[in-house]
Amino acid sequence: MPADTPDAPDREVFVDAALFLGMHSQDDGLRVACKAFFVERLDTRVVMNLEQVGRCDDVIWSYSRELQDLYYPFMDQLHTVMDISREGYDRADVGLALSDPALSGQLPFSDRLLVAMVVNRKGLLHTVGPRGDAFGGLPVRAVAAWPADVPEPVFPEPLERLYRASLALRLPPDRLGIPAPDRAAARDRT
Repeated sequence: MPADTPDAPDREVFVDAALFLGMHSQDDGLRVACKAFFVERLDTRVVMNLEQVGRCDDVIWSYSRELQDLYYPFMDQLHTVMDISREGYDRADVGLALSDPALSGQLPFSDRLLVAMVVNRKGLLHTVGPRGDAFGGLPVRAVAAWPADVPEPVFPEPLERLYRASLALRLPPDRLGIPAPDRAAARDRT
């Protein structure tokens, strides 16, 4: 089962920190969906802006050195075998973030910059879970949770072995940038 519908061939594929870090989510359905996204695109190119790369490091560096030493060999190898283009904002990205009314509203400025980069470069941003809802009609797609009855996809070796070792680090939703569910609202719907 694919993690997502296929990308349009003429659109750049962008990923954010939530999707990348999601490969280490405490939620297995989300973890496997994020992993599947990367497994399925291992031989293709994705774009991750430098701010999102920094967000990943900021989260990982907040954990113990022992956990970092288990996590980083996987991440380093993935960035080596996959074409992950790490790109900074340009003037047009920033100009669009400041001027386009579709990007204003309730989005934090960092998300406005990210989506402006995606729009400016005619791309599609992939993220996780309810984070995708915040972007309305913008070119953002959230991966769906992986069904429990579908086998987990695997990376080629030695990447899979490094991934398995890196799972000593498991991240709660708030570390992925996903707001904690409103438990009261969930109770009211039942």
